[in-house]
Amino acid sequence: MILAIDTISNACSVALLDGDTLVAERHEIVGRGHAEKLVPMIAELPGQGKADSILVDCGPGSFTGLRVGLATARALGLGWQIEVHGYSSLALMAAMAFSDADAPDRLAVTIVGGHGEMFVQRFSKTPFGEIAPMASLTPDAAIAEIEEGLLVGNAAADLAALAGDGTALDIVPRAADTVLLPPTFKTLPPRPIYGRAPDARPPQ
Repeated sequence: MILAIDTISNACSVALLDGDTLVAERHEIVGRGHAEKLVPMIAELPGQGKADSILVDCGPGSFTGLRVGLATARALGLGWQIEVHGYSSLALMAAMAFSDADAPDRLAVTIVGGHGEMFVQRFSKTPFGEIAPMASLTPDAAIAEIEEGLLVGNAAADLAALAGDGTALDIVPRAADTVLLPPTFKTLPPRPIYGRAPDARPPQ
């Protein structure tokens, strides 16, 4: 059994998976309050969510939600003495979009970042893979970088409107949909992917 945890968006999402088979899930749009919701949602799963391994979203995404998910995954992994692995939120959203039979062969995932920038990464469908590394870009730089017609994520609509072109699809990551990721995309260390350098710097 695998316990999947995703808290990097306005959703709090958990799933218990038997291989690629969904046993049970809890998925709720909470906005805020992931810390209060997450553990009770896991406890509602069969066997209180206890699994043989844990899979957790490492971001990028909401700073608070990201930390809540990772801290909970690590704590449960330690308590249950099981392995904890991670995945990228951008890869999951790409895989979710590609699961549509009418999806194009390429797309770009773009989500809100900090300081007016957005996190951008481009993906191919067959085989599933990264066309380019993730980058934190200004909207103008993102428009110059992206060649794909389908934009996915919570910054997709704004970027498509600014570019005057492209189709926007806002996708909320869902823990149950981690089954769509190839195995090689589910082996990240359980550490946060912030996507950009911290604003605060230690004194010299």
